[in-house]
Amino acid sequence: MNIKTMPKLGFGMMRLPMKNGEIDMEQVNKMVDCYMEHGYNYFDTAYVYHGGESEKVVKKALTERYPREAFTVATKLPAWALSTKEDRDRVFNEQLARTGLSYIDYYLLHSLEDGNNYRVYEELDCFRWGMEKKAAGLIKHLGFSFHGTPELLKKVLDDHPEIEFVQIQVNYADWDNKVVHSGELYEILLERNIPMIIMEPVKGGTLANMAPALMDMFKAARPDASVASWAMRFVGSLPGIATILSGMSDESQLADNLKTFDNFEPLSDEEQALIKEVVKKMLDIPLIPCTSCRYCVDGCPMGIQIPDIFNAVNTKRKFPGDNRPGFYYNSLTGYSGKASDCVGCGQCEGVCPQHLEITELLKEAAAVFER
Repeated sequence: MNIKTMPKLGFGMMRLPMKNGEIDMEQVNKMVDCYMEHGYNYFDTAYVYHGGESEKVVKKALTERYPREAFTVATKLPAWALSTKEDRDRVFNEQLARTGLSYIDYYLLHSLEDGNNYRVYEELDCFRWGMEKKAAGLIKHLGFSFHGTPELLKKVLDDHPEIEFVQIQVNYADWDNKVVHSGELYEILLERNIPMIIMEPVKGGTLANMAPALMDMFKAARPDASVASWAMRFVGSLPGIATILSGMSDESQLADNLKTFDNFEPLSDEEQALIKEVVKKMLDIPLIPCTSCRYCVDGCPMGIQIPDIFNAVNTKRKFPGDNRPGFYYNSLTGYSGKASDCVGCGQCEGVCPQHLEITELLKEAAAVFER
């Protein structure tokens, strides 16, 4: 098994089809069969997906229906379920039981990011523990999924050269996003020749259902192609990508992805230019013109990371339906002041080169993220 020859399309098991409040196993089995008939075999689940039911789907749809060598499975160790070192084995053994597997092909430390999750993984020695599982044959490849800053990514990779792959969020809308850092994270991993698993290529469906005027731009260029296929082809055209996860919720989404990847066409220069034009129009809304000089931060008596909070606000203004800015805000304020902690002293406004009404803008942030 070679990471660099993984299938281009991965089957994400975070948004499985539902029926009467439960996972629709009949439809899942049909989708799994169709996906594998087209020559793909990478399934991505996690301890927490669907309240723990997603890993059980692996057993029902794969382990009990296919020979073990026919498919590969990725699952993840969640920091938030760990309090002691003993919890690592407790969770892992539960995952083996849920999936019915004797080993995991790709095992990830889940959602490594600045703050609590990374601290837990280091304090509980999870990287070394993962390598012990690999030496025992219980894990074939060890990696992590990442939602942090470029600076943290570099540190983790420097400290843990044993890591074989990294899962990051990449899509054309988040390429220059100062909360998600898609482009920066991608470039770091590409430079270090580390295989990448890509999540959220369609940004949770946002890039499949956008403003009609933007969809018309894509349809004019390729009338027979779905809007979602543009997002998938954007990621698929990047070098260094091992596989691209798609959380497919029904058979039509699977069919569209198979149409895109069975005879994959990289984006042309003209198509790349069109995507940039779409992104420009998509992001053409009023934003907080903060330049992140951070003059405001040093003197803040409440330790509020004002520029970082404004990045989250700007992302939320651009993508109202995106949950990621909220997760980012919660992580950020887990170790620094919240927007609502502002005491209105005005120190920040006195040093802001952009003359922003920071105290009022922090009220907006509190209203958006602290409801």
